[in-house]
Amino acid sequence: MTARRHDPDRRDRIIDAALAVIAEGGVAGTSHRRVADRAGVPLGSMTYHFTSMEELLHESFTRFAERISERFAARLSAVSNPSQLASAIVDLVHSDLVEGPDDLVLTLELYTLAARKPAFRQITHDWMRRSRDVLEQHVDAKTAHKLDALIEGLFIHVSLDATPHGRDVTRDAVLRFLSS
Repeated sequence: MTARRHDPDRRDRIIDAALAVIAEGGVAGTSHRRVADRAGVPLGSMTYHFTSMEELLHESFTRFAERISERFAARLSAVSNPSQLASAIVDLVHSDLVEGPDDLVLTLELYTLAARKPAFRQITHDWMRRSRDVLEQHVDAKTAHKLDALIEGLFIHVSLDATPHGRDVTRDAVLRFLSS
């Protein structure tokens, strides 16, 4: 009988590996084998830790959304006035939300899954709720809801536009929004 190798971080490595594989080839290109190879674990570990690819994807995207939410909350934690709020949002849009090179792809892959599958839509709803909760520490609930959507749109445009606008344009847009 062979002794089992003690590997308490295996499940976490699999989740992180899944995110890397998704970023490389999308959800459609993600397989148990590719994730196991990336995580450096036996293929059998996949079904031991996750009952299905759906469960692995759900846990992976939940972790991703929580990481982004933590960055969001950290950036806004020291804000105490509208000017600081605008500056923090500029930093979110131009730095924090795209901190990792895979963040845009993972965000868009999650949005696509959420558009098709209610279980993944719940991840995005929870993510949006966390963002709005943080924003509501600085603005009213209605403004927080709209401001969250503005941040999402600015992030996508800055990330995908062939000639993205600069931080000054983002700051101007946020200040105009906050003063309306």
